[in-house]
Amino acid sequence: MSQGKVSQHAFDVLRNEPAAEGIWRLVISSSVAATIMPGQFMNLAVPGDGSHILRIPLSFKCANADDSTVELLYAVVGEGTKRLSLMREGDSSVLTGPCGRGWWLPKNEGRALLVAGGIGLQPILAAAGMLAGEGVPYDMVVGVRTASLLLHDDLDAMASAMGEDGQLVICTDDGSFGQHGFTTDATQDLLDKQSYGQLYTCGAALMMAGVAKIAAEHQLACQASLERMMGCGFGACSCCNVELASGGYALCCQDGPVFDATEVVW
Repeated sequence: MSQGKVSQHAFDVLRNEPAAEGIWRLVISSSVAATIMPGQFMNLAVPGDGSHILRIPLSFKCANADDSTVELLYAVVGEGTKRLSLMREGDSSVLTGPCGRGWWLPKNEGRALLVAGGIGLQPILAAAGMLAGEGVPYDMVVGVRTASLLLHDDLDAMASAMGEDGQLVICTDDGSFGQHGFTTDATQDLLDKQSYGQLYTCGAALMMAGVAKIAAEHQLACQASLERMMGCGFGACSCCNVELASGGYALCCQDGPVFDATEVVW
């Protein structure tokens, strides 16, 4: 898939509401919907404090070019995302995008396996939409610390879209919902039972390192969406370095955020 040219777009808030404990769902109207691809991200300028010149980089769940809408999920973790949660229907601002390199389709035939941890579910849902659009079947593993962090509406919709042939495994660290344990355990179980053509993962770095290790042991191609502190989003500040196994560094905002897992020093 070709990547859109990075540029500035206006956006209007259509919805902005709680989706789970500490997680919000934002739906915007913006022309970026026509060019952004699954796995890419955008940088949102959030009004309210002129001293905060950096924008907030956010991945997205889905985009609809027909009605120019983009749906995003974000965790309220700091002052910037707190201000974002205060934006209401009709509020407007600007964003930069589409940024970075997104997911690519598997080269090998067979089912894909998608593994998401926490808010890393968002780009994984985008990957699921991409695969479904190309007729690629997939299974999914989703893990969170506790049940209050689960995005039940999104997971119910995903289970319905996957149909009877798809497997959706939900894990909680504390056993409060679904399978008690970690995404790496569920990933290992699935790979021991059947073969896949590609693995996609996003979540905490430690989780992705474990998933990448398991994929390598099964000689399975693995794509990982990384998270770094991205000051500008288009390669100017060079503060989002990713150490490469071949030596040297890449920029997460331009060369990623999606990488071949074997390229990265975990």
